[in-house]
Amino acid sequence: MKIGIIGIGNIGGTLARKLSANGHEVRVANSKGKAAVESFAKEIGATAADTLGAVEGADVIVLAIPFHAMAELPTGLFANVPAQVPVIDTSNYYPGLLSPQIPAVDGGMVESQWVARQIGRPVIKAFNNILAASLADLGRPNGAEDRLAIAVAGDDPVSKNQVMGLVDELGFDPVDAGNLEDSWRQEPCTPAYCVDFTADLMREGLQRAKPGTARAKLARMPELWAKLGSTPSHADVIGMNRALTAED
Repeated sequence: MKIGIIGIGNIGGTLARKLSANGHEVRVANSKGKAAVESFAKEIGATAADTLGAVEGADVIVLAIPFHAMAELPTGLFANVPAQVPVIDTSNYYPGLLSPQIPAVDGGMVESQWVARQIGRPVIKAFNNILAASLADLGRPNGAEDRLAIAVAGDDPVSKNQVMGLVDELGFDPVDAGNLEDSWRQEPCTPAYCVDFTADLMREGLQRAKPGTARAKLARMPELWAKLGSTPSHADVIGMNRALTAED
């Protein structure tokens, strides 16, 4: 497939690397322009592009940029992208930490519904509730007992199934998390968020989520991160998330 990825940070870069290694025709871009991604593209066997070039002719598009940056994407970026092309939103809203305050989301709008409004088309929420280190290193063959799961939410069943197929291809069990309005269940500080769950536990975590409880926990994140130190281990981060969400 032709896959356009905007953003080559932890998640976007990991997806680009793995999908390119799997034989997909990957084009990568970021906000700094084509020249800024050429070195990375050459390293992983992908093609460097600007944002328009990344989405042009793509079969799947991945938006792996900071949450608030969705509003800064070029106007009309998706004007010529066919409606059947899935656009994957991997972002998370960390107000006051990684993003400025966004009143609509603070007022209760589901994060990915806000993203869809900014870009003017529906999105599929995926790859937001797994750590980059887990995505990079913990993929397992289909049927493995320790295979981790990734939640996938969206309104269009065809697009969602296509994204779930990519999740499976990358070594993870795709778990259908419902419609886009249900994707709050996989947002930061919910029981299914970045805890390295298998599929059964992921489904349980999604169902265990309670409306309105995650934001108070999110406010405690700076303090919790400070306790982990400057270079927390993967296990420390998973442990922190599990302890935080076990309160639900």
